[in-house]
Amino acid sequence: MTKLVKDLMHPGVITCKPNAALGQVAVLLNQHKVHALFVTDRDGRIMGVISDFDLLAGEWLSSDSESLAAMRNLTAADLMTQPVDSVEANIPLSEAVDQFIEKRISRFLVTDNGKPVGIISLSDFVASIASEIKTKRDTVGDVMSDAILVCRGKTPVASAARAMTSSGWRSVLVVDAKGKILGVVSGHDLLRFVNEDARKKLIVRDVMHPALTIDINARLRAAADLMIQNHYHRLVVIDKEDPDAFPLGVISTFDIVAEMARPDSVWQKN
Repeated sequence: MTKLVKDLMHPGVITCKPNAALGQVAVLLNQHKVHALFVTDRDGRIMGVISDFDLLAGEWLSSDSESLAAMRNLTAADLMTQPVDSVEANIPLSEAVDQFIEKRISRFLVTDNGKPVGIISLSDFVASIASEIKTKRDTVGDVMSDAILVCRGKTPVASAARAMTSSGWRSVLVVDAKGKILGVVSGHDLLRFVNEDARKKLIVRDVMHPALTIDINARLRAAADLMIQNHYHRLVVIDKEDPDAFPLGVISTFDIVAEMARPDSVWQKN
């Protein structure tokens, strides 16, 4: 059966007014956990789209107090992109893919007979690919996160904290120049330096704690037991045949809980 745009789109359209300040746009993006807002006129008609990248550009342009003051006076209408690219809800996904490639954009407004009904973005395609992966839950490798947030031992503590905040990760893995694991820096490691000027001079090597590792082929039960016994929320996944090589991933309490919450998980079956 041919999949259509409406089968993959995110229903609903989150909007803002053209006179919304950039700070207000940032709040809305953060509250709704989206990458873009559609700017509408007083009659609710879509005028343009403003994204997190538009705000990022504005942030970088504010290099001094004068330019910052100018940027703070700008509104969504000043930075929005127009016209808005759209696709019809009932066209095949393959056609939408062709348009994504041709226009090199990140999202389309989805319309039904010209009326806005949702959004389809590159993220929706990525999510659909991930959902097709066969569910397994036997070993650490089946559940771990392949993506890792890493830094070098000489990284300033403030930079590590900024990376954790922007990525939404609760820890940073510290490695040397060859990728060998040196330790982990977590939010708890940083807490005691929140009110100290000394943190400006500290590097992550000064505050990190030892990393606990586990083999990618270890059983999930073994990973859970290791976390419980050591009061750790995450383990670094390695290949035990080459333990000093760059780590393969991370498995955390969140990964295990997320697996338990899946509709097809044994924990959700009566």
